[in-house]
Amino acid sequence: MTTQQLSDVELAAQPAAYWTGVAYEALIAYTRAQQTAKGYTQPQFWLLRNLSENDISPDGEGMTLPELREAMASYIRPEDDLAVEAAVLLERGWLTRDAEDRLWLTEEGEQARVDLARNAPAIRAALHEGIPDTDYVTTVKVLHQLIRNAGGTVA
Repeated sequence: MTTQQLSDVELAAQPAAYWTGVAYEALIAYTRAQQTAKGYTQPQFWLLRNLSENDISPDGEGMTLPELREAMASYIRPEDDLAVEAAVLLERGWLTRDAEDRLWLTEEGEQARVDLARNAPAIRAALHEGIPDTDYVTTVKVLHQLIRNAGGTVA
């Protein structure tokens, strides 16, 4: 679909599901490309975040790959192979694995998580370029209402 010559009335009739899907794919592709250029993948960053007591992990306890997949179920993509991603982090010394097959964040892994998180503001700034915060807030509110109208839950 193209919007180059559509009026506001015509744009208002466009299917939200189509455009949110296009936006999602473009935003994920951009974010992942930026992260890859810095030497890590989005799933690797998620693994670090989910194992850090200073981030997503409620207790800093180790987790198995199935537990991590479950924890990331709402945002992991079908092509993401957490076993492969974890192997890279194990090799880098950012994770360790215990006898029960639980992955644990190392001190080096925690420092890497902190360092990698510093990339997020630049990615956000590039994606938000030319979009006033007020417009962004309006967009998110509209998306929330679309989700509620479709019977979904806004977390």
